[in-house]
Amino acid sequence: MRIVLVTDAWHPQVNGVVRTWTTMLRILAEWGHEVTVVSPEGSRTIPAPSEPDLRLCLQPGRQLRRVLGDLVPDALHIATEGPLGLAARKMALARGWRFTTSFHTMFPDYLQARMGIPAALPWRYLRWFHRPSQRVLVPTPTVRDILVQRGLGNLQIWSRGVDPVKFQPGASQAFKDLLRPVFLSVGRVAREKNLDAFLSLDLPGSKVVVGGGPDEARLKKKFPDAVFLGMRNDDELPGYYQAADVFVFPSLTDTFGLVMLEAMACGTPVAAFRSEAPLAVVQPGVTGCLDEDLAHACREALSLDRHAVRAHALTRSWDAIASDLLAALAPLTPQAEPDPPLVHAG
Repeated sequence: MRIVLVTDAWHPQVNGVVRTWTTMLRILAEWGHEVTVVSPEGSRTIPAPSEPDLRLCLQPGRQLRRVLGDLVPDALHIATEGPLGLAARKMALARGWRFTTSFHTMFPDYLQARMGIPAALPWRYLRWFHRPSQRVLVPTPTVRDILVQRGLGNLQIWSRGVDPVKFQPGASQAFKDLLRPVFLSVGRVAREKNLDAFLSLDLPGSKVVVGGGPDEARLKKKFPDAVFLGMRNDDELPGYYQAADVFVFPSLTDTFGLVMLEAMACGTPVAAFRSEAPLAVVQPGVTGCLDEDLAHACREALSLDRHAVRAHALTRSWDAIASDLLAALAPLTPQAEPDPPLVHAG
């Protein structure tokens, strides 16, 4: 198939959306599919409000035309609802192309947490944006149920996987100089990630944060005893997961939390609140502990069997996720109905 993927989130960003689609591109290419990515790369961009590392395309229509040229694909998927996604939606509707979309992020909750924008307005935009989509791919049944309540339709679950070769147990020395146990969090350092809830806990040992973002300076000042390692590339992440005793996921707004699967594949148990994303990923008492008391979850997770944690993570294959994606894509134009057979008079 010739597939066009349109996404406002792309390299050099390091987040779950980018990592998911990068993995999909690799697998689909190995299977012989041709995927053209329309991203902000190579275009004029501006920083997103409150998120300077996220670059938004300044001339999305021009970027779309520059990358696509005369290409008419077999399927179009719009991964994000930003400027490029909006331009792709407009183009598809003008040309009579069918398309699919995906819902990765609870932007209404993020905007309310960061900027105080009432959630009702962005939810109205998201309903409008996804309405023409043939299928809206969502990561979990919980997210699907939330979106149904918010008035979105045509929803289909498309989960996430983990690379068991890249993310596996090992004898990492990443935290050899820190007091044990080591409690690790990996991801964007932003207010909606709820890192205050993790860093304020009364826990033994050390707390480590890997990642960068707009809230980093504030958190460093507020929690001087925590270790902040800043942004790291993907190749370094397995070593951090392997060296940690517990992976802590304090977010209450994420839709999935790919980092939890990556930590589990390295044998590291998860501690989290009993919220949507952890409930979709963690098997309580086996791969992690979920509790409204996050400190209690962290202490309980220390006793879990790391071999069992790893074994459960291996049930989530990226190949199966890629197959699900191919099955969910919609043909660009409706399939023509076959002509009825000719009936001859006797």
